[in-house]
Amino acid sequence: MGTDKKALYSISYGLYVITSNDGAKDNGFICNTAVQVSDTRISVSINKHSYSHDIIKKTGIMNVNCLTEKTPFSVFEKFGFASGRDKNKFEGETVRKSENGLVVLDEYANAFLSLKVEDYIDLGSHGMFICSVTESAVLNSDKSMTYTYYQDNVKPKPKAAAEGQKKKWVCKVCGYVYEGDELPADFICPVCGHPASDFELV
Repeated sequence: MGTDKKALYSISYGLYVITSNDGAKDNGFICNTAVQVSDTRISVSINKHSYSHDIIKKTGIMNVNCLTEKTPFSVFEKFGFASGRDKNKFEGETVRKSENGLVVLDEYANAFLSLKVEDYIDLGSHGMFICSVTESAVLNSDKSMTYTYYQDNVKPKPKAAAEGQKKKWVCKVCGYVYEGDELPADFICPVCGHPASDFELV
């Protein structure tokens, strides 16, 4: 029968902002791969091209902020369409921090977990951090956002291109926009090095 990548969309995912700090500035990115793997362990898989991967591998700590269904698309733009290498995502903001010194989202999160990395597994394109929970709290009773809810209710629907107008694909990692009739399957983002699978039609 072959392999249909769309089958993976049927696996239920939550959506999170993972926060870290590189020693000079706070950072955060959108993640859908934080998973409870035992009574005492959480795994978080992060693309190796992500700046957060490097920070967390170096510092050994992160926070998982569990997003709610009230989260607007602007939060996904802020944390998902730009790299912390080039931008301070919390610049000018007053932020609350947990005991480990990392940002806890005051808005749009219903819980947070502070994690300490206990083990690391190299998965090729991604690194999996196996972590223990050092602090956690429920912030409110709002419903957690799933990836399906995001796709159906938050993410803007693509507009049909006018006749003669080229389509646009945006890199979900750094925000680079590719224009053309079709995005080549072997396309690599010239800014962050991510493949075509990390682009969305806008």
